[in-house]
Amino acid sequence: MSTTPFGMSRRHFMTHMATSAMAIPGLQFINHLAANADTLKKNQKACILLWMSGGPPTIDIWDLKPGSKNGGEFKPISTTGDLQISEHMPETAKVMKNLSVVRSMSTREADHGRGRYFMHTGYVPNPTVVHPTFGSVVSYELGAKRKELEIPSFVSIGGASMGPGFLGMMHAPFVVGNNGEIQNASMREGMGDARLNQRLSMLASIEDGFIKTNRGQSPTDHKDVYQKAVNLMTSKQMEAFKLTNEKPETLAKYVPTAAPMGRGMMGMGGAGGFGNGCLMARRLVEAGVPFVEVDLGGWDLHQDVFNTLKNARLPILDKAIAGLTSDLEERGLLKDTCIVWMGEFARTPRINQDTGRDHWAASWSVMVGGGGLKGGVAVGATDKDGTGIVDKSYLPGDIWATVAHALGIPLDTVHTSKRGRPMKLANGGTPIKELIG
Repeated sequence: MSTTPFGMSRRHFMTHMATSAMAIPGLQFINHLAANADTLKKNQKACILLWMSGGPPTIDIWDLKPGSKNGGEFKPISTTGDLQISEHMPETAKVMKNLSVVRSMSTREADHGRGRYFMHTGYVPNPTVVHPTFGSVVSYELGAKRKELEIPSFVSIGGASMGPGFLGMMHAPFVVGNNGEIQNASMREGMGDARLNQRLSMLASIEDGFIKTNRGQSPTDHKDVYQKAVNLMTSKQMEAFKLTNEKPETLAKYVPTAAPMGRGMMGMGGAGGFGNGCLMARRLVEAGVPFVEVDLGGWDLHQDVFNTLKNARLPILDKAIAGLTSDLEERGLLKDTCIVWMGEFARTPRINQDTGRDHWAASWSVMVGGGGLKGGVAVGATDKDGTGIVDKSYLPGDIWATVAHALGIPLDTVHTSKRGRPMKLANGGTPIKELIG
């Protein structure tokens, strides 16, 4: 098994399971994961990343420019914090006292792949090393210490995240659909405990022998993946992925009443997909999972940007962010749970001939909140046309260093690559002082 820069998808995971089918025929997942929150410690630190694949136009969401030729069609509205946001985010405006916006992000990576890598890892792509996505870092630093946690400590919902790099496949993202789909299969295929344990013992003997041949990290990773599969088969914590356990009124917090229409609805798992994913993220955090990523793709808006935002994108985003924030707060989880909203870059201040916005990484916004961070403030600023940064700019490493601070991960942490190179946490980023107090 090789380590790739991509997440561990369901197909990837099932491939590993099938590899030793002769030793354990029928070793499969059950349909849903579950959480027995009563047996887990409360208020454990966690992070939920809301990933906006494609690059969202933050000038139309978090940093509007009324009166500018670049300002577009939308107007800013006041919030419960000390900042204004888009008029098409009215529900989010009500919870902005808990959320803040960093308006002076600036990178040089306006390519989708490179920007995605940079924002997830804090490092620009390098041909000599594959860096871990920050979810894998949190899994390594926090998840490994949660002995009571039987389900994966890094879950990616609605799309694959980046991969674990040199931290190993045990810290790869476990990918599920927006409704918790893992694999349609029955558990054990009729095997009783005695027979299953006999097969597992046989497999362990084979794999231990192979590991002793010193053939690198792959045999150990393979054994670890199998152990994760066994945990998934037998754990009651698997209920964390089952949204049917939620009350209808809770589901309604996360999903718009009227289904959004128009361009940009493809690949969303239906109008409720992203909202369902955010609700699942809350359930996973409540169960003790330290890092959850929820994907909402389709932000590559080179044309018809305003109609797409107004009719297909922002209603979904607005309801889900507000629902997640308020739900976490009501359950006493928000103070220990960071929420991060970002894409790989943003869109040009200039509106193109197709009424769209193109790739832009020079000046844009990221939203962060919860986890004890200061809410309701705008950090940094762009100029009147949105084309440049006023004063201080920030890099992805600064965002992740801020999150690490909130999660209690020491900022002087150094990991070691497979080639023995020291790698600083968040690429040596600095926590944003306006957010940490």
